[in-house]
Amino acid sequence: MPVVVNGYEFTDADMERELPEHQDAADPVKSAMTALVLRRILLQEAQQSGLQNEDEEALIDALLQQEVSVPTPGRDECMRQYQAHPDHFRVGELAEASHILFQVTPGVDLDALRKHATVVLEDVLENPAQFGECAKANSNCPSGEVGGSLGQIGRGATVPEFEQALFAAEAGRIIPKLVETRFGLHIIQVGRKVEGQMLPFDKVEKDIANAMHQASHDHALRQYLQLLVGRAQISGIDMQGADSPLVQ
Repeated sequence: MPVVVNGYEFTDADMERELPEHQDAADPVKSAMTALVLRRILLQEAQQSGLQNEDEEALIDALLQQEVSVPTPGRDECMRQYQAHPDHFRVGELAEASHILFQVTPGVDLDALRKHATVVLEDVLENPAQFGECAKANSNCPSGEVGGSLGQIGRGATVPEFEQALFAAEAGRIIPKLVETRFGLHIIQVGRKVEGQMLPFDKVEKDIANAMHQASHDHALRQYLQLLVGRAQISGIDMQGADSPLVQ
Protein backbone atom coordinates (compact mmCIF):
# COMPACT_ATOMS: atom_id res chain seq x y z
CA MET A 1 0.00 0.00 0.00
CA PRO A 2 1.54 3.33 -1.01
CA VAL A 3 2.10 6.06 1.56
CA VAL A 4 0.37 9.31 0.65
CA VAL A 5 0.61 12.64 2.46
CA ASN A 6 -1.75 15.43 1.46
CA GLY A 7 -1.90 14.02 -2.05
CA TYR A 8 1.85 13.36 -2.40
CA GLU A 9 2.66 9.68 -2.98
CA PHE A 10 6.11 8.48 -1.97
CA THR A 11 8.05 6.38 -4.45
CA ASP A 12 10.48 3.51 -4.06
CA ALA A 13 13.23 5.95 -5.03
CA ASP A 14 12.30 8.19 -2.09
CA MET A 15 12.68 5.24 0.27
CA GLU A 16 15.95 4.08 -1.30
CA ARG A 17 17.49 7.51 -0.70
CA GLU A 18 16.27 7.76 2.91
CA LEU A 19 16.72 4.19 4.17
CA PRO A 20 20.54 4.22 4.55
CA GLU A 21 20.19 6.94 7.22
CA HIS A 22 18.13 4.64 9.46
CA GLN A 23 20.03 1.36 9.57
CA ASP A 24 20.60 1.64 13.31
CA ALA A 25 16.87 2.01 14.06
CA ALA A 26 14.87 -0.86 15.54
CA ASP A 27 12.66 -0.79 12.42
CA PRO A 28 14.67 0.93 9.66
CA VAL A 29 11.84 0.92 7.12
CA LYS A 30 9.29 2.43 9.55
CA SER A 31 11.84 4.97 10.76
CA ALA A 32 12.74 6.00 7.21
CA MET A 33 9.11 6.35 6.14
CA THR A 34 8.27 8.35 9.28
CA ALA A 35 11.11 10.75 8.44
CA LEU A 36 9.89 11.10 4.86
CA VAL A 37 6.34 11.83 6.01
CA LEU A 38 7.41 14.42 8.58
CA ARG A 39 9.75 16.11 6.12
CA ARG A 40 7.02 16.31 3.49
CA ILE A 41 4.55 17.78 6.00
CA LEU A 42 7.09 20.37 7.12
CA LEU A 43 7.96 21.34 3.55
CA GLN A 44 4.30 21.78 2.68
CA GLU A 45 3.74 23.84 5.83
CA ALA A 46 6.75 26.04 5.03
CA GLN A 47 5.50 26.69 1.53
CA GLN A 48 2.02 27.53 2.79
CA SER A 49 3.60 29.94 5.27
CA GLY A 50 5.21 31.83 2.41
CA LEU A 51 8.76 30.81 3.21
CA GLN A 52 11.06 30.35 0.25
CA ASN A 53 14.38 28.57 -0.16
CA GLU A 54 15.67 26.16 -2.78
CA ASP A 55 17.43 24.14 -0.08
CA GLU A 56 14.79 21.93 1.56
CA GLU A 57 16.71 21.53 4.83
CA ALA A 58 17.18 25.29 5.10
CA LEU A 59 13.47 25.77 4.40
CA ILE A 60 12.54 23.37 7.20
CA ASP A 61 15.00 25.06 9.57
CA ALA A 62 13.44 28.45 8.80
CA LEU A 63 9.97 27.10 9.53
CA LEU A 64 11.02 25.55 12.84
CA GLN A 65 12.83 28.70 13.92
CA GLN A 66 9.63 30.61 13.21
CA GLU A 67 7.18 28.19 14.82
CA VAL A 68 9.13 26.47 17.60
CA SER A 69 10.52 28.96 20.06
CA VAL A 70 11.20 28.43 23.75
CA PRO A 71 12.68 30.87 26.28
CA THR A 72 16.14 30.42 27.73
CA PRO A 73 15.84 29.49 31.42
CA GLY A 74 16.88 32.14 33.88
CA ARG A 75 19.35 31.92 36.73
CA ASP A 76 16.65 31.09 39.31
CA GLU A 77 15.36 28.17 37.22
CA CYS A 78 18.88 26.85 36.79
CA MET A 79 19.52 27.14 40.51
CA ARG A 80 16.37 25.12 41.28
CA GLN A 81 17.57 22.40 38.89
CA TYR A 82 21.01 22.48 40.52
CA GLN A 83 19.56 22.12 44.01
CA ALA A 84 17.02 19.45 43.01
CA HIS A 85 19.61 17.14 41.41
CA PRO A 86 22.85 17.50 43.38
CA ASP A 87 24.15 14.08 42.26
CA HIS A 88 24.29 15.34 38.67
CA PHE A 89 26.87 17.93 39.63
CA ARG A 90 29.03 15.97 42.02
CA VAL A 91 32.54 14.96 40.96
CA GLY A 92 34.98 12.54 42.50
CA GLU A 93 32.28 10.36 44.09
CA LEU A 94 33.45 6.75 44.41
CA ALA A 95 32.23 3.56 46.02
CA GLU A 96 33.94 0.23 46.48
CA ALA A 97 31.65 -2.59 45.43
CA SER A 98 31.53 -6.35 45.30
CA HIS A 99 28.69 -8.33 43.83
CA ILE A 100 27.31 -11.78 43.17
CA LEU A 101 25.67 -11.96 39.74
CA PHE A 102 22.92 -14.40 38.87
CA GLN A 103 22.89 -13.98 35.11
CA VAL A 104 19.66 -14.16 33.14
CA THR A 105 20.33 -16.29 30.05
CA PRO A 106 17.97 -17.55 27.31
CA GLY A 107 15.75 -20.32 28.61
CA VAL A 108 16.62 -19.80 32.27
CA ASP A 109 13.89 -20.52 34.84
CA LEU A 110 13.50 -17.03 36.31
CA ASP A 111 11.49 -18.15 39.32
CA ALA A 112 14.07 -20.76 40.23
CA LEU A 113 16.91 -18.28 39.66
CA ARG A 114 15.25 -15.69 41.90
CA LYS A 115 14.61 -18.25 44.64
CA HIS A 116 18.25 -19.37 44.55
CA ALA A 117 19.50 -15.76 44.59
CA THR A 118 17.21 -14.99 47.53
CA VAL A 119 18.59 -17.93 49.52
CA VAL A 120 22.17 -16.76 48.86
CA LEU A 121 21.23 -13.20 49.84
CA GLU A 122 19.80 -14.43 53.14
CA ASP A 123 22.99 -16.41 53.77
CA VAL A 124 25.35 -13.46 53.21
CA LEU A 125 23.16 -11.09 55.22
CA GLU A 126 23.42 -13.52 58.12
CA ASN A 127 27.14 -14.17 57.56
CA PRO A 128 28.71 -11.16 55.76
CA ALA A 129 32.20 -12.64 56.16
CA GLN A 130 31.18 -15.42 53.77
CA PHE A 131 30.41 -12.99 50.91
CA GLY A 132 33.63 -13.71 49.02
CA GLU A 133 33.21 -17.48 49.21
CA CYS A 134 29.57 -17.19 48.12
CA ALA A 135 30.65 -15.05 45.17
CA LYS A 136 33.19 -17.67 44.09
CA ALA A 137 30.60 -20.42 44.35
CA ASN A 138 27.63 -18.64 42.77
CA SER A 139 28.52 -15.57 40.70
CA ASN A 140 28.27 -15.66 36.91
CA CYS A 141 30.65 -12.68 36.71
CA PRO A 142 34.44 -13.10 36.29
CA SER A 143 34.77 -11.02 39.46
CA GLY A 144 33.59 -14.09 41.36
CA GLU A 145 37.15 -15.40 41.17
CA VAL A 146 38.25 -12.50 43.38
CA GLY A 147 35.35 -12.71 45.81
CA GLY A 148 33.07 -10.55 43.68
CA SER A 149 35.22 -7.42 43.95
CA LEU A 150 34.61 -4.74 41.31
CA GLY A 151 37.01 -2.26 42.86
CA GLN A 152 36.14 1.43 42.99
CA ILE A 153 33.22 2.57 40.86
CA GLY A 154 32.46 6.14 39.89
CA ARG A 155 29.25 7.70 38.65
CA GLY A 156 28.45 6.69 35.08
CA ALA A 157 30.69 3.62 35.14
CA THR A 158 27.91 1.06 35.40
CA VAL A 159 24.26 0.57 34.48
CA PRO A 160 21.80 2.99 36.11
CA GLU A 161 20.00 0.45 38.32
CA PHE A 162 23.28 -0.81 39.80
CA GLU A 163 24.65 2.70 40.23
CA GLN A 164 21.53 4.01 41.93
CA ALA A 165 21.45 1.16 44.43
CA LEU A 166 25.19 1.35 45.11
CA PHE A 167 25.44 5.07 45.78
CA ALA A 168 22.21 5.17 47.80
CA ALA A 169 23.41 2.42 50.14
CA GLU A 170 25.35 2.82 53.38
CA ALA A 171 29.08 2.09 53.26
CA GLY A 172 30.19 -1.22 54.75
CA ARG A 173 26.82 -2.91 54.27
CA ILE A 174 25.24 -5.52 52.02
CA ILE A 175 22.17 -4.18 50.24
CA PRO A 176 19.31 -6.20 51.77
CA LYS A 177 17.48 -6.88 48.51
CA LEU A 178 18.28 -8.18 45.05
CA VAL A 179 19.15 -5.50 42.50
CA GLU A 180 17.87 -6.18 38.99
CA THR A 181 19.68 -4.98 35.86
CA ARG A 182 19.76 -6.12 32.24
CA PHE A 183 22.57 -8.48 33.24
CA GLY A 184 20.52 -10.31 35.84
CA LEU A 185 20.11 -10.28 39.61
CA HIS A 186 22.82 -8.83 41.84
CA ILE A 187 23.69 -9.10 45.50
CA ILE A 188 25.77 -6.00 46.23
CA GLN A 189 28.22 -5.44 49.07
CA VAL A 190 29.21 -1.81 49.53
CA GLY A 191 32.71 -1.01 50.76
CA ARG A 192 34.27 2.37 51.46
CA LYS A 193 32.74 5.45 49.87
CA VAL A 194 34.21 8.79 48.85
CA GLU A 195 31.53 11.46 48.80
CA GLY A 196 33.22 13.72 46.27
CA GLN A 197 32.28 17.36 46.00
CA MET A 198 29.71 19.53 44.32
CA LEU A 199 30.80 21.62 41.37
CA PRO A 200 30.14 25.33 42.08
CA PHE A 201 26.89 26.59 40.56
CA ASP A 202 28.73 29.23 38.52
CA LYS A 203 30.75 26.46 36.83
CA VAL A 204 27.67 24.57 35.65
CA GLU A 205 25.01 27.27 35.23
CA LYS A 206 25.59 27.55 31.47
CA ASP A 207 25.47 23.77 30.99
CA ILE A 208 22.25 23.56 33.01
CA ALA A 209 20.67 26.36 30.97
CA ASN A 210 21.66 24.70 27.69
CA ALA A 211 20.31 21.31 28.78
CA MET A 212 17.03 22.76 30.01
CA HIS A 213 16.63 24.83 26.86
CA GLN A 214 17.29 21.81 24.65
CA ALA A 215 14.79 19.69 26.57
CA SER A 216 12.13 22.39 26.28
CA HIS A 217 12.85 22.84 22.58
CA ASP A 218 12.60 19.09 21.90
CA HIS A 219 9.29 18.93 23.77
CA ALA A 220 7.90 21.91 21.85
CA LEU A 221 9.09 20.41 18.55
CA ARG A 222 7.34 17.12 19.25
CA GLN A 223 4.13 18.96 20.07
CA TYR A 224 4.39 20.97 16.85
CA LEU A 225 5.00 17.84 14.77
CA GLN A 226 2.02 16.13 16.43
CA LEU A 227 -0.13 19.14 15.53
CA LEU A 228 0.94 19.03 11.88
CA VAL A 229 0.46 15.26 11.67
CA GLY A 230 -3.01 15.63 13.17
CA ARG A 231 -3.98 18.16 10.51
CA ALA A 232 -2.50 16.24 7.57
CA GLN A 233 -4.23 13.65 5.40
CA ILE A 234 -2.01 10.59 5.69
CA SER A 235 -2.63 7.08 4.40
CA GLY A 236 -0.48 3.96 4.23
CA ILE A 237 1.27 4.45 7.58
CA ASP A 238 0.21 4.70 11.21
CA MET A 239 1.87 7.78 12.69
CA GLN A 240 0.39 7.42 16.17
CA GLY A 241 3.15 7.20 18.75
CA ALA A 242 5.85 7.43 16.07
CA ASP A 243 9.15 8.79 17.35
CA SER A 244 10.41 11.63 15.26
CA PRO A 245 13.75 11.00 13.56
CA LEU A 246 14.05 14.79 13.49
CA VAL A 247 14.40 14.88 17.27
CA GLN A 248 17.38 12.87 18.54
